Amino acid sequence: MAIPNGAGGYQLGDGNLTEINFVVQTTPTAKAAAATLTAAELATGIVTYTGAAVALTVPTAAALDVAFSNMKNDTSFDFVIINTGATNAATVTANTGCTLVGVAAVSALTSAQWRVRHTADATYVFYRVS
Repeated sequence: MAIPNGAGGYQLGDGNLTEINFVVQTTPTAKAAAATLTAAELATGIVTYTGAAVALTVPTAAALDVAFSNMKNDTSFDFVIINTGATNAATVTANTGCTLVGVAAVSALTSAQWRVRHTADATYVFYRVS
């Protein structure tokens, strides 16, 4: 379904160039050990990590389908992993029905933004975009 628009686009807000668009930011998810992230944790938009070199596994595509049942094909959402540890990387790993595109390791004292795209029933692609 296309987003309705007037003449070639959709305007968010009332059009003031200096207007800030506020969004809701719930408490970020914090991890300190290897974990399989849940859809609800990804929905917070921010995952912080500090600890040993471990894997942070994304949810299964089936779990994402249940949590985001209104998500249509070719729609997406973003989340960020912030590694606050001074020494070790946290490596994002795929789960059933999910494909990773890009560098999976989030090095110490860096962050990575991921875009999660729904491509079909029980199928998602996680793109590292920064």
